[in-house]
Amino acid sequence: MPNIKSVKKDVLRSRIRNLRNRAAKSTMRTFVKKANTAIATGNVEEITPAIAKIISVLDKTAKRGIIHKNAAARRKSRLMRRANAVTAAATA
Repeated sequence: MPNIKSVKKDVLRSRIRNLRNRAAKSTMRTFVKKANTAIATGNVEEITPAIAKIISVLDKTAKRGIIHKNAAARRKSRLMRRANAVTAAATA
């Protein structure tokens, strides 16, 4: 543990931020799994709201700097590609 008062405060802030970031990443992963499950089942009615929610969650985590903006864009792109393939197959 540091001796300097400001460094002690920094350590405390860092721990709090780490917990908040871990919770946000966990939430993000949960919604990704839900979207993947909806895509795997092939139910078009479930896919649309799941994709909308995960896009929102990914944008928020990228905006806060928890994940890089390009990482969020990559994840959204991959999910949308899979969702569009399933939706196109269902309508065809």
